[in-house]
Amino acid sequence: MTATFNRRDLDFLLYEFLDLEGLLAQPRYAKHDRAVVDAVLDTAEKIAVEQFQACAAELDANEPVFDGRGVSIIPQVKTALDAYSQAGFPAASFDYEAGGLQLPCVVAQAAGAMFYGANISIAAYPLLTTGVANLLCAYGSPEQKALFLPPLLDGRFFGTMCLSEPQAGSSLADIRTKATPAGAGHYLISGTKMWISGGEHELCENIVHMVLAKIPGGPAGVKGISLFIVPKLRVGPDGAIGGPNNIALAGLNHKMGYRGTVNTLLNFGESGECHGTLVGERHKGLQTMFHMMNEARIAVGMGAASAGCAGYLYALEYAKGRPQGRRMRDKDPASPPVPIIEHADIKRLLLTQKSYVEGALALLLYCARLVDEQKTAGDPARRREIALLLDILTPIAKSWPSEFCLEANKHAIQVLGGYGYARDYPVERLYRDNRLNPIHEGTHGIHGLDLLGRKVRIAEGACFTALCRLIRADIDAAASIESLHEYASDLAAAVGELEVTTRVLIGCGDLERSLANATIYLDMVGHIVIAWMWLKQAHCASRHLASSPDQEPEFYRGKLKACRYFFVYELPRARAQMSLLQKLDDTCLTMAAGQF
Repeated sequence: MTATFNRRDLDFLLYEFLDLEGLLAQPRYAKHDRAVVDAVLDTAEKIAVEQFQACAAELDANEPVFDGRGVSIIPQVKTALDAYSQAGFPAASFDYEAGGLQLPCVVAQAAGAMFYGANISIAAYPLLTTGVANLLCAYGSPEQKALFLPPLLDGRFFGTMCLSEPQAGSSLADIRTKATPAGAGHYLISGTKMWISGGEHELCENIVHMVLAKIPGGPAGVKGISLFIVPKLRVGPDGAIGGPNNIALAGLNHKMGYRGTVNTLLNFGESGECHGTLVGERHKGLQTMFHMMNEARIAVGMGAASAGCAGYLYALEYAKGRPQGRRMRDKDPASPPVPIIEHADIKRLLLTQKSYVEGALALLLYCARLVDEQKTAGDPARRREIALLLDILTPIAKSWPSEFCLEANKHAIQVLGGYGYARDYPVERLYRDNRLNPIHEGTHGIHGLDLLGRKVRIAEGACFTALCRLIRADIDAAASIESLHEYASDLAAAVGELEVTTRVLIGCGDLERSLANATIYLDMVGHIVIAWMWLKQAHCASRHLASSPDQEPEFYRGKLKACRYFFVYELPRARAQMSLLQKLDDTCLTMAAGQF
């Protein structure tokens, strides 16, 4: 069975690139060491391969079915999720006080990546559940935590996010779901929610829905949104599960990818009282939900990178074993064909994949490492700086991998040629799964607006300034190595031009024109950030080759070659995009509907 994840690269990222052992020396993580982390990752890899990956093709071909009474899912899904829960993964990164294992976030994300790459359709269920549990840890009342956290962390309850509605889509200001006060802190929930992943199934004892709704009489638009816990089955004050909470499954959505993740249209309160309890403050539900959404966005990015990685590894294995064609200098048709990996264009396709997926994984694990540092930093100023960095990196960490690791999957299909789009091979499924990620948790365009319209402008540009300062510090460190000097110089020039471009866009008095090409801005900043990740990886590889030239030299030279590829072939895209953005071009903005 083909590997879906490169464990050697993961070890490099954790221990050399991110200095995980330095993090484990902090008091918060003192009970864990490298042996513990390696055992956790070994267990994750075993379950991912034996339980998740083993049924990926069958689950894709046999998606959940609703017969009017209930949802049927192939039994391997529950078997896999039970193994996941029994191994303790739902509780991996939660505090001891909450019943968790208090592993670093970066370790939990690394383990999660193995499950995503093996079978994202199954991994989506615990992904959402972890988000619900984290939200409750941050905003839940003591009573809510006591009732819902233990079963969520045990894997007995699963969770969902209920935001979108059929008529509103991503425009949450226009949601209609109501929450009518019913006394004693309870509300009656009524309305319809659409695109709810994990919304109905029999994989666990109960489903905890996090529902955005409006309390009558509240402010208009997003300022009137509140957040509620609405369980599928009612839960008594003693934690006992009661009867149905009148949440009706109206139907399933059938998607091109993630086919094994049941996706639903739910009606709340259609046939009787549907009870919910308020989470956090009234009319501040969107801010509260963003705690879950931001985490989910990083997880979506990790899912995209993992699907890209799985496709890359399959294409790499295929290219090494598929003989076809001969070298350009060999004109003898009687000579044996060479493996296609010997052809320059196949190497280009593989290098593109490697540079995208390993760059994206570095960024996502770097963000997770920032979350850990935020929890361990004693200096309040450092914690504030980390918060600023996470604010500006989150839309990039979600969107860049979703867009460009999808491109990696496209290249994997190309490497296999005609076999690539045949269902006998996994790369077409990985492509279909990954195609959902540029839409999941906010479309690519929405994150462009978030980055340029909000994040680079927050606190007079404090997020943007913090990011540029950090990149420049790593440029200065790498510039001292002769072989990296050119890359450091190129990235320094790109960051300088990024600052100019950003000033032009923010300084434009016409907000619509300023944001007209926000998606291009997002892609451009993403490319610069991934170039930064590659410079940091190349710095690590160079230090290793200087100190231990005989230890795995090809692995480290591969890192340097991928860095070279990204700087030579990919970073120039950002320069062209900055040239366009500085012109404040309004072609797209001024195109009239009738002109199409």
